[in-house]
Amino acid sequence: MNGIEERYISLLTDFGFKRIFGTAPNKDLLINFLNSLFDGRKVIKSLQYSNSEHVGDIYTERKAIFDVYCESMDGEKFIVEMQNASQKFFKDRSVYYSTFPIREQAPKGDTWDYKLNPVYTVALLNYDMKDEASFDKDEISHHVQLCDTVTKRVFYDKLEFIYVEVAKFNKAESELVTLYDKWLYALKNLSTLTERPAALRDRIFDHLFQVAEIAKFTPVELKEYEDSLKTYRDLKNSLDTAEEKGRAEGRAEGRAEGRMEGHAEEKKATIKRLLASGTSVDVIAIATGLTDEDARLLIDEISQGRFT
Repeated sequence: MNGIEERYISLLTDFGFKRIFGTAPNKDLLINFLNSLFDGRKVIKSLQYSNSEHVGDIYTERKAIFDVYCESMDGEKFIVEMQNASQKFFKDRSVYYSTFPIREQAPKGDTWDYKLNPVYTVALLNYDMKDEASFDKDEISHHVQLCDTVTKRVFYDKLEFIYVEVAKFNKAESELVTLYDKWLYALKNLSTLTERPAALRDRIFDHLFQVAEIAKFTPVELKEYEDSLKTYRDLKNSLDTAEEKGRAEGRAEGRAEGRMEGHAEEKKATIKRLLASGTSVDVIAIATGLTDEDARLLIDEISQGRFT
């Protein structure tokens, strides 16, 4: 018997995300979402899914696994993934992922002029990226390309990274204006809806709500979704617990104001205890009143044995 109380699946789960955006029968949903994201700068008419697991060179045998990997009829490559938790080297990973669609374009043989088709990596983030050094903190979507540091002009327009901080989207239904707004609202809130909102009565959302209704799942699909939902909830609970633990530890240590001024040794002691309990960098920063960058500097000192 179905023990899930929600009417619609969560798109933040692995099963929900791949069911909606990663299956051929539903590719119109992914096409529509991507077109809303590019907002007329690019129009995708058709997509073909590729194997989302790619193997690296034969010497390293490293594998890269993408949530969704597809190609347009014009040869453009799209990697689309959902990220539910902060990762220390997430930007490195997204750059690493992009190298696979680039390298696979090299044909076998000796003659090739190195002309490449565009590659787009789209990362939907269910957390605050906290990259104030690079991004406007008031913006939700960040488009990153190679550019000249002086002129600020794009140097290479065939490689683009798009980071969407879904967690920061907080518009109410009455505030949804664009198609992109509506998709972000659905991404964040679908599983909490009991009825279909009036703002989501566009034709494309007819399909979304049809395939997202849990009551229509087969027993196998239901089991897969329950497992995926449990994994997502366990992760979220762990993150929430770690953050609260970090806050409590910070209060107990008399959390100092400022960045690195004063009480450096006390901060290091606090960081050392939090590291021992497996607390993440962003939570350590909250607990000690430091920026992520300053917290990492102290963590590096501890890791290298300069503070014991």
